[in-house]
Amino acid sequence: MPTIAKVWIEEDCITCDACQDILPEVFEVTDDTSQIKADVREDGAFDRNTGLSAIKNEFRSEFSDLIEEAADACPVEIIKFEYEGGVAEEVAEEVAPAASEAVVAPVAVADAGADAGVLAGVLSGDRSLAIFFGSQTGNAAGLAEKTAKRAVAYGLEPTVIDMDGYDQAQFSSHKRILIITSTWGEGEMPDNADELWNATVAANPSLAGVHYSVCAIGDSSYDEFCKAGEDWDQKFASLGATSILEMKMCDVDFDEPWNEWVTEVLPRIACVDSSGVFHEDLVEAMIAYGAGDEDDEGADGDFNPPTIEQAPMSLTMRIFRYDPIKAQSGYDTIAVALPGHATIEDALVAIKREADGSLTFRSGSISGLNPLTGVKANGRILPADTTRISDLVSDGGTLTVEPLPGYEVLKDLMVSYDRYDDSRANSKPWLEADPRQGERLASGAPMGVMESAQATRLHALADVGSLQLVNAMSDTFDVDDVYSGPGIALQRWVRSQDPRSGNSHVKKMFELMQRKGGVWDEADISSIQRHGIDGSQAADSLYAARSRLLAEYKFTGKSGRLVKVYSRSVKMSGNVNETTLYRSVLGPLGLGSNIMNGVSLRMMLGFTRNGGPMMRGFQGMLVPPAGIGKIPDMFNSKVVNHHEVVAIFNELDRRF
Repeated sequence: MPTIAKVWIEEDCITCDACQDILPEVFEVTDDTSQIKADVREDGAFDRNTGLSAIKNEFRSEFSDLIEEAADACPVEIIKFEYEGGVAEEVAEEVAPAASEAVVAPVAVADAGADAGVLAGVLSGDRSLAIFFGSQTGNAAGLAEKTAKRAVAYGLEPTVIDMDGYDQAQFSSHKRILIITSTWGEGEMPDNADELWNATVAANPSLAGVHYSVCAIGDSSYDEFCKAGEDWDQKFASLGATSILEMKMCDVDFDEPWNEWVTEVLPRIACVDSSGVFHEDLVEAMIAYGAGDEDDEGADGDFNPPTIEQAPMSLTMRIFRYDPIKAQSGYDTIAVALPGHATIEDALVAIKREADGSLTFRSGSISGLNPLTGVKANGRILPADTTRISDLVSDGGTLTVEPLPGYEVLKDLMVSYDRYDDSRANSKPWLEADPRQGERLASGAPMGVMESAQATRLHALADVGSLQLVNAMSDTFDVDDVYSGPGIALQRWVRSQDPRSGNSHVKKMFELMQRKGGVWDEADISSIQRHGIDGSQAADSLYAARSRLLAEYKFTGKSGRLVKVYSRSVKMSGNVNETTLYRSVLGPLGLGSNIMNGVSLRMMLGFTRNGGPMMRGFQGMLVPPAGIGKIPDMFNSKVVNHHEVVAIFNELDRRF
């Protein structure tokens, strides 16, 4: 059994005392987080050990089992550890000057070796897995990314594929296919899947030899529940593909059923070998392999994951440079060649070593996790130490790397996070209980009583890799010096929802979110949502926070009053369109006084949503009922993800 050499605590500890109860010799829970004790560490410090100081040799064998047990017991999974020998090795990257090519070696990953026991046959050869997503609001896309991450544990090489623009003739080139799709409107395909669906129906390509499964997301309040997923499932079957697992239908709360599906489908589809044959008798062994329980017969008898390698690729890198002494900025351009599985940081380290030693950026730790390594890469806010080049650009493409927006640039790609730290210190988003509830230990110290499910939900409200990066995802944060940013707003929202927070602390968090510099300063939450899974999670929480604030402050203030009037007009008329909005909010007098503004001006000039005759739209404002010549609906289906409308509906009518 291997021994643990290092243990550390990530952010967002909920101070539940579980780790301290199991191993008080190593863990000590303070008011705001768990700490690693000084007595067991080589550096003698007392903190979360984010610097990755090693455990003293005399304690490693004694505490290894209990550290693993404490990590498993942690309800928010923020206790991390590393075995002796390390989970990763430092590598030498090489890069040539701009006129030549450079090769960057990837961070080394332990190799499973040739001896994989009974699974050796299926683990050899082609291990590709195509994960297609059809997504209207980003939920299916997010699940596809999560599925890909989990697929790696089963020796698969996943590729997440957007259905938009995909050639249906290429379906047959895959031996393993997973489809994750939502349903839009009354049983319709999401926008990004509609064209591919029509092409597949028209061409009917042969899919013999393809193994597949479908996870469908829908809303059971609609008659055509999960219709898009059913259509793909039936179409693949009719074209000769073999279902590896029956379709999973997920309602609006899709996380749990998706988890059930992915847990069962991945080991099954991983048992499809390179020739396209499914070995059902190996499924149990594959489950153990994916869980790390495979009895590998290597030199040390331990489980080692397979090497993940991708073909080398050539690209052009444009890197932002800033010299604070000369106050000059610009871009350096360099041509490089490197493996597709290399990270952005791998490329930057190689350039720094071989081309320009003055290049400045933040590096990740040996564990590959550092919330401060963020950069802007091809318009997306990403951690440089964990983002692969192949996920951003194809062979022959250009990768532009810039510092995070919204923060002061110190030099090149390195920014100062003082703005974030100052806002966090001023808001004090750490736990303040009055008093803390629960049982007490023999020592008299209080012990929390939060249930695991509740702790998981609390953690999920701000389950993002870096709150500093979330701030940079906001278009507003870069131009509004008063705005504390969405990352700080997330912390305030989490503390306001923590059942252990005292009433005064909750009130303080609400006040900070409501006032100038709070969550209402965010001009467009959708600007955050476009930045992948972390952005989508942050946006969902911000929408929830705004909805709660509207109800908490009883729709007061300018925006609150408009929300109330707007939502009541929607509820009374049954329509969501500009006519009902404009007439209900302004009224006859307001309509007359604003005849040349807003919607009135646009309709008089003919800028209607459907391009119809201008007078038909204008007539709909003046002549009752609203149905006569009304402007087309702004939303052609049930209103969702509009926090103002949802909030008032929840306040006035529980059916919504």
